[in-house]
Amino acid sequence: MSREQLAVERARRAFSTGRSKPLAYRIRQLNNLRRFLVERQSEIAEAAKKDLNRSEVGIQLFETLGLESEIQLVIKNLKKWAAPRAVEKNLVTLSDTLYIQPEPLGVVLVIGAWNYPWAVTLFPLIGAIAAGNAAVVKPSEVCVHTSKVMEELLNAYLDKELYPVVTGGVQETQELLKQRFDHIVYTGNSMVGRIVMEAAAKHLTPVTLELGGKSPCYIDKDCDIPLACRRVTWGKFTNCGQTCIAPDYVLCEASIQDRVIDEMKKCIKEFYTDDPKSFLDYGRIINERHFRRILAMTEDSTVAVGGESDHTECYIAPTILRDVKAGSKVMQEEIFGPLLPIVPVSGLEGAIDFINQGEKSLVIYVFSTDKKLINRLIEETSSGAVLANDCLVHYSVSSLPFGGVGNSGMGCYHGKFSFDQLSHLRSCMVRPLKNEGMNSMRYPPHTPGKLGWARFFLVQAPDLALMGRVGALAVLVAVAGILINVSTLTPHPVPQVWDTFVHLVFCISINGLSHKNRLEVD
Repeated sequence: MSREQLAVERARRAFSTGRSKPLAYRIRQLNNLRRFLVERQSEIAEAAKKDLNRSEVGIQLFETLGLESEIQLVIKNLKKWAAPRAVEKNLVTLSDTLYIQPEPLGVVLVIGAWNYPWAVTLFPLIGAIAAGNAAVVKPSEVCVHTSKVMEELLNAYLDKELYPVVTGGVQETQELLKQRFDHIVYTGNSMVGRIVMEAAAKHLTPVTLELGGKSPCYIDKDCDIPLACRRVTWGKFTNCGQTCIAPDYVLCEASIQDRVIDEMKKCIKEFYTDDPKSFLDYGRIINERHFRRILAMTEDSTVAVGGESDHTECYIAPTILRDVKAGSKVMQEEIFGPLLPIVPVSGLEGAIDFINQGEKSLVIYVFSTDKKLINRLIEETSSGAVLANDCLVHYSVSSLPFGGVGNSGMGCYHGKFSFDQLSHLRSCMVRPLKNEGMNSMRYPPHTPGKLGWARFFLVQAPDLALMGRVGALAVLVAVAGILINVSTLTPHPVPQVWDTFVHLVFCISINGLSHKNRLEVD
């Protein structure tokens, strides 16, 4: 039995004991994970420095701080998320108990990426733990030092049978993909995403794929161009451009291209000084293969800003390319590096046409003060997300699902979306063993009369939620009439009467509006 197979088998045996299911156990593991992030911050930062030349403050700002926040959110809400969820009834199910019960899937495989090795690996792990699953964690082998820290230290804080860390390269990942899992979460490129999906299909295993793509950024000529360029520059060159949701290219009218370049040049100098190479918070390309790949993209484009490089350090300066065409090398694949092409278009309509000619991206950025323009771009394009007037920050909002569509991925996570994605939402219906008269319409012989009753109950039945609200309103009106009548007969009405009335208004309103959310489970 291979090391990978053994880890999966141990995780499945540990899951079968049921110890990952109690909420108290899940919360204890999540607290342990949070403790790991705090207590081992120096080791985490040191590994990130060696792998990506990222500063200690940078690793906290862009990775571990968000993970701590996510754990805090999950612990706070876990009892509510894991509770039975009421559903609306109809006349046929009026006497039944109907609810959705989230339950663990089983053993989840989390395959992380190298660009934000802690965030993209541990965010799905948090969801897997919260949902009561076991999880096999496979960090990216490209981040050698981070992968080693994860393997050596993470299992000192988490249950090492339920949440083993398996390291290695392509061969080890392929061996893992031969095993049967109950869900696979993969972050990376679309080529490997297809391999993961093909392997999962052999076991009918569902997948969540976070794949990236070429995320466009449209800058409206009438917006605050200096501010827009400041935010785009930050979003693009953070982590040396190695961010799956970084603006991949800029679309703008030719009339503002020079101004956009000038403003971005100022921002590069402000953020990274005149010498980004020696600046603490400017990173490096992960390895020489990606260094050569990125440099080759500039061969048929005009460099407007930057362009310097040093292969001995895998350093590429923040670089802006001008007058880029759709057929240019830099437009043929996701850049994933510090190159920002500017593609002139005729305006919003030209931008929408250009975007729709390509694959669906992980996010579309738009900078404009015109709400109609923003809404039109949202309505006439498709992407995993849309962010207006900023970059990257939607990733930090746990109430928004993070995920792609089409070529940029499938499924989503963050906050409650992680919990739901890695749970089976089980439909539950408990019927009383009585009231057989209601069921007579379904039994043979099938007659027109029975069909008529079935049509009434299933198609023509009244809206029970609406009836509840109408009934609540009727009670409210009746109470109001009584109180008004009392007021006219009493020279000095007692103030408490009106206080009681206001309280009744509130209670009846809430009761009527929450009709479908009431649930009683024995």
